[in-house]
Amino acid sequence: MTQNSRRQEAYLRRLVVMVKEPQAGRVKTRLARSLGAVAAVSFYRHATAAILSRAVAPGCWRTILAVAPDTAARSRAWSHRIERRAQGRGDLGQRMQRLMDRLPPGPVVIIGSDSPDLRREHIRAAFRALGRHDAVLGPAPDGGYWLIGLKRLPRVLRPFKHVRWSTEHAAADTLFNLRSLRVARLCELPDIDQARDLALTRGRFGRRVVGALSRGRENSG
Repeated sequence: MTQNSRRQEAYLRRLVVMVKEPQAGRVKTRLARSLGAVAAVSFYRHATAAILSRAVAPGCWRTILAVAPDTAARSRAWSHRIERRAQGRGDLGQRMQRLMDRLPPGPVVIIGSDSPDLRREHIRAAFRALGRHDAVLGPAPDGGYWLIGLKRLPRVLRPFKHVRWSTEHAAADTLFNLRSLRVARLCELPDIDQARDLALTRGRFGRRVVGALSRGRENSG
């Protein structure tokens, strides 16, 4: 593959990171029930920054922030250098389907900001898988998933219909919708939704994130 071919391939690949404006009551609500709103927001802000440091890879793919609420599209919470799109209304599936439908041609991979083990190599593996498969899924231990990607050729698939979000059935429901197609599965990675998940962050998100969480807990008290 020539250098020009690699650049063209990277230009067509899009990585979408789903983010919410880091405000109390909007992010990590389950975590906030145990640790308080200040600690939960602090954790989310720094964890998102850690994920974005791995997700932005010029020359490999184009990174896009899918922002909620739509009014946060100009928020200073994230680098202005990263392209942004509003998520729009609806449940998680409707918002992700909207992105899949409206982004320009080329493979699209969507991730969140909850998985401390996510590395750039996982994203590369997802795009490689879409060269031979119609879709790719990264499952989580709780029955959800930390990544989904669609080749979007010859058509855009609709894997999010009737998915029971925030339950142990989310991945199974999505795979059911893709049952007649070629689906690659990546390794299982945990995500951080509740206080009991926080032990997983040590050594993964890094000292900055764990330190921010500790400061947030102190401020909550």
